[in-house]
Amino acid sequence: MAFSRMALLVVLVLAGCGGDPPATSAQPPASPEASVTASPTPSPTPPPPSPTTVPVAAGVFAGIAVYDRQSGTFVVSQRATTRFRSASLSKLLIALDYLWNRGPAYSIPQADRARLDVMLRSSDDSAASYFWKANGSGQIITRMAGRLGLQDTAPPPAARPTAWGYTALSAADLVRIYRYLLESAPAPVRDYIMGNLHQATKCGTDRFDQSFGIPSAFRKPWSAKQGWSGFGDTPANPCTANAAWDQPRRTIVDAVAATPTPSFAGEVLHTTGTVGENDRSIVAVLTLHPEGTSFAKAVSTLTALVRSLPVPGGTKA
Repeated sequence: MAFSRMALLVVLVLAGCGGDPPATSAQPPASPEASVTASPTPSPTPPPPSPTTVPVAAGVFAGIAVYDRQSGTFVVSQRATTRFRSASLSKLLIALDYLWNRGPAYSIPQADRARLDVMLRSSDDSAASYFWKANGSGQIITRMAGRLGLQDTAPPPAARPTAWGYTALSAADLVRIYRYLLESAPAPVRDYIMGNLHQATKCGTDRFDQSFGIPSAFRKPWSAKQGWSGFGDTPANPCTANAAWDQPRRTIVDAVAATPTPSFAGEVLHTTGTVGENDRSIVAVLTLHPEGTSFAKAVSTLTALVRSLPVPGGTKA
């Protein structure tokens, strides 16, 4: 009886080994091609490179930001959140505030258009003062800081309510302003303001030469809004429109120094704008120079600093 049961068990086992597998366990064999072409696990996206640090001349305090709009990264970000006296850079906010209040059609009366054009292209001070007084003075800066999410921008101190040039600005906030213009502003605003900045004149209406920095360091296309203050009301060498654009070259050999936060006194010289096709890179370089520095020396130092910057899409002049 035990032998019969054992024999029956062997027969059943052999029958199971030789029979078809249950339908529920059937799986097609893996294709050899599938195993070869299967995508590997993707590697993590590498972090963007750290911004470059650039040398600055001894005694000069600089806030620098170079932003590549194509990659969406800062190529240089050096003391970019430090506040500087804006000088004429506040004219960007004056113009934006004016256009913001015009409504969706942005229809500009001819008289105001003439003032805005010369303010943006040739940094005219009387035009800036006209709009400053007409539109609420320091409230212009407060409004635009809130609208654009500016982090380091503030109106002039209470002791200088009419001095739009004493608005506080940083290189990082200048990048925010240009990014708004290029990426978020209504097309009429973008085209009007950037169109004027692309036509920046060599001479300011005060006859200071405003071709320093971006205009002298890079070949076109570029746009520029410049700022200067503390060099007196009359330039030592008045600008003439047919003079050469190139500024004297100066080599920077001094390393970045631990300079204290600048005060609002002294001579400031700023260059901001865009460089390259389709305004690829935004460049903002704000500088404070030792008290008593001549305009010519500040121009030479700033232009050499801008030439030393890595700017995607830019061709050095």
